[in-house]
Amino acid sequence: MTYVELTAQGLGEKTRAVEIWRKLVAVDTSFFTSPLSEEIRDEGRTEGRTEGRASDVLRLLDRRGIALSEADRERVTSCKDLDTLTRWFDRAITASSAAEVFLDGGPSGG
Repeated sequence: MTYVELTAQGLGEKTRAVEIWRKLVAVDTSFFTSPLSEEIRDEGRTEGRTEGRASDVLRLLDRRGIALSEADRERVTSCKDLDTLTRWFDRAITASSAAEVFLDGGPSGG
C-alpha cells in the first residue's frame, strides 16, 4: 500500500505516467484500500452517475416525444457535469422542445 502511494506521488499529477500507473493499480484493487484506490473508485462512481443521468435525459425526452438533433444527443452523452445533466433532466420533465431543455446553453461538450 505504501509503495503504491509513494509511486503515485512520485509520478506527479496529471502526467501520462500517472495515468498508466493508475490503470495498472486499478486492475483489481477491490481488496485494497488506500487514498489512490478510493480516488479511482470515486471517479468510476461519478462517471457511472453522469452516464446514467445522460441516459435518463435522453430516455425522458424520447418518451415525451421531444425530438433531438444528433448534435443535441452528442451534447448530452458527452456532458461530464452531473449538475448540468440534472438541470437538463429537471427541465426535460416539462419542456416542450429541446431548446427549452438547453435554455442557458450549459456545457457544449460537458
